[in-house]
Amino acid sequence: MDKIDYRLISLLQENARMPLKQLAERVFLSSPATAARLERLEKSGIISGYGVKIDHKALGFPITAFINLEVQPQQKATFYPFIKAHPNVLECNCVTGHYSMLIKVAFESTEALDIFIGQLQTFGSTQTQIVFSTAKEETSVELEKIIAGEYPEVPQMK
Repeated sequence: MDKIDYRLISLLQENARMPLKQLAERVFLSSPATAARLERLEKSGIISGYGVKIDHKALGFPITAFINLEVQPQQKATFYPFIKAHPNVLECNCVTGHYSMLIKVAFESTEALDIFIGQLQTFGSTQTQIVFSTAKEETSVELEKIIAGEYPEVPQMK
């Protein structure tokens, strides 16, 4: 990985549909050289796919929630297939702490969320937080700033 690779990843995080010619121009390489770099990044697993950001509210799923779930290790064999197959689950992370799973979901109503929570409770106890608003939602990391050592200044608490 060099600065050009980091720049390519940053550009794709901004716009995964950026044409190859435009990517090449932005990193000062030829299109074939840029394509070869992208192929190498894909084959190495650094680029694992390309996606689209969806506004769940506009799509009819205005209820976003985070659910903590306490799953016993012996239940994981049945829990993982259940959670992977559920269409309203956006993320499921195995985490440290009292609850072993942190699940992000989007639902059309609180009633539908309540039914889902009831299904989850067959695996263990839950704790749910419904999202009122989101101050920052990013799916990318500012690689170029991190590599350059440029960190946004954090205001000091007084």
